Amino acid sequence: MDILYTVEEKYLQAMDELNYGETPKAMHLLKELIAADDTYGRAHYGLATIYHYYIKDYKAAGYYYQTGMDLDENFPDLYEDYLKLLVTLQLHKKIEQVSAKALEVPGINLARIYEMIGVYEEQRQNFALAKQHYQKAALITVVDNEHDLLQGHLKRVSGKLKAKQQMVYAYEGS
Repeated sequence: MDILYTVEEKYLQAMDELNYGETPKAMHLLKELIAADDTYGRAHYGLATIYHYYIKDYKAAGYYYQTGMDLDENFPDLYEDYLKLLVTLQLHKKIEQVSAKALEVPGINLARIYEMIGVYEEQRQNFALAKQHYQKAALITVVDNEHDLLQGHLKRVSGKLKAKQQMVYAYEGS
């Protein structure tokens, strides 16, 4: 039996279990971690991802994301997943707060944050603003697959912008 001595080792073990499809084991380890040290924000993040993606308990996921952010606000992995949840739930004020904070976190994937803000604005039918965020993301990204995805977003939102423009007809009578 492996003996894990540090909080970080136990956290990594839990994340390995999650990556290998052992969600119940990961959940158990993360809950043990929080019971031993409830100030370890990354354990809260790990639980949040389980509740978000596997159990679909969005209220619990939101609680654990927020707690993780409060405890470890410079943990970059948390923000992208938390924003995905907030966009899904259309929590407008919270999206603004979390995205503003995310843009200040060192090591964050800015392209993914701008993309999530773009998705949010597109859902709200603010196509011009969505396009601006997708453009920012496309300029930042250095990964070909992500760039292609963002180009697809830009093409789609440009089409929506054109469709939204009002057509003006001139009537010329004799």
